[in-house]
Amino acid sequence: MKKIAFLILIIALASCGQKKTETQRTDSTAVATTDSVQITNTVKDSILPGPIPNTVMTDEYVKHIAAIAYLWGWPMTNLHNRKALFEKMPEAGYVGGIVPAAPSNQICMLTDYVAPEERAVACPNQDVVYGFGLTDFTKDAVIVQVPDFGDRFWVYQICDERTDGYAALGKMYGSKPGFYLLTGPNWKGKVPDGIQKVFRCNTDLGVVIPRAFQSDDPADKAAIQPAIKQVLMYPLSQFDGKMKIKDWTKAPKFPADASASGETETKWVKPEIYFEELPAILKEVPLRPGEEALYGQMQSILAAAKKNPHIMAVMKQAAIDADKNMIDPLFQFVNVGYTVNHKWQTQRNGAQFGIDYLTRTACAKANIFVNKPVETRYFYQDLDSAGTRLSGSSKYTVTFAKGETPPVKGFWSLTLYNQHHFFSPNQLKRYSLGTKNKNLQYNADGSLTLYVQSAPPDVSKINNWLPAPKEPFSLYVRCYWPDERVLNDSWTPPAVVKVR
Repeated sequence: MKKIAFLILIIALASCGQKKTETQRTDSTAVATTDSVQITNTVKDSILPGPIPNTVMTDEYVKHIAAIAYLWGWPMTNLHNRKALFEKMPEAGYVGGIVPAAPSNQICMLTDYVAPEERAVACPNQDVVYGFGLTDFTKDAVIVQVPDFGDRFWVYQICDERTDGYAALGKMYGSKPGFYLLTGPNWKGKVPDGIQKVFRCNTDLGVVIPRAFQSDDPADKAAIQPAIKQVLMYPLSQFDGKMKIKDWTKAPKFPADASASGETETKWVKPEIYFEELPAILKEVPLRPGEEALYGQMQSILAAAKKNPHIMAVMKQAAIDADKNMIDPLFQFVNVGYTVNHKWQTQRNGAQFGIDYLTRTACAKANIFVNKPVETRYFYQDLDSAGTRLSGSSKYTVTFAKGETPPVKGFWSLTLYNQHHFFSPNQLKRYSLGTKNKNLQYNADGSLTLYVQSAPPDVSKINNWLPAPKEPFSLYVRCYWPDERVLNDSWTPPAVVKVR
């Protein structure tokens, strides 16, 4: 790992040392701005070449460049392969009868919480009604419909292929109902009348994930249905200025891929074929300022591998080793982001990763498709207050002091995931507690204690019980539309205390 870190430093210094300025690139650069990241489409002549052709490359050199390439491209390859699978669908519908999916430039909405059996995306939550769609701007620009959600919390996560957000669309932004236009980096069409706002993506491939809050109340589950029917995405060529409606309860169901039936997330990135896919990823994802040397190094080993099968074999093994030794550990929340009070982990550049390849890939491995911090702040926990791994063989309490439940303008929740980062079956079919639960019992002093254990607590505590499996598990706090105290880490979740 020290060698890899050293290599990253060398690549960064090589890039920073270039004298070519942004002003000198004006003729070949188109700039689009997101909330926190300036994204630049840079032409090929800005790439700084690696070793000249036919330079001898030792196995160790190839391994190190290949490992960095694997870390860099893992999230984009993940999205690339989702598109390859969903593109085969004849229309929007439910894969395996439960996972919303659709061909490019369409979307599919659930009508209730996501089913516990889904294995397409790790760390789902049962506080919102989800939708999912992928964009392909080589085909057309895309219209996104936003219904009138009233007072209900909602947000559309709209990301590029790097999983960086490029749009601001949700209740926290004051977004209005209506039509929004998403375009790709090369779109030069005319914006039609009736469009609220245009968001330009830096890549042709991207993802759109609507989330709308829903409580456990059956009345609320019924009340949300009219809005959900108006959540749609379709090519600009189909836009007629009228709000389209889709009854998602009638959407078709399609067989699931065999890899989606196990205990773990579908394996979207396969190291054995990674370097066969990387050339396509490099074409799909324009480099950012500072990546000129990195792109050159990756392209140099790919070019060498075309001529030398041994180099390709070394790269393949390097990907397999990196997947096991570098990527797999990032699945554990103790290795995601940074540590705050009471051993909770967090990150505060979700969907704004820029060139933070480590955090981008850690989030993609552990819980892909995180929102921007102003939309959602996440806190992850694998350990109790003593630093011992959480396990269903013990009992725990999480107590929020009076007035110290997560300070949010949207909603909050505490979710429990099994060791594979999915829901753990239990008799109550309860996987989280929070704003959606209207029957939580507060203590006499105004504090709120949640009970995390495998066996039911006393009857008086059942409403506050978060059932755990007997095996190791993780806890996860979501703060939707967080207050400033959450954003700057002034507020963090309380300790997870083992009951003695």
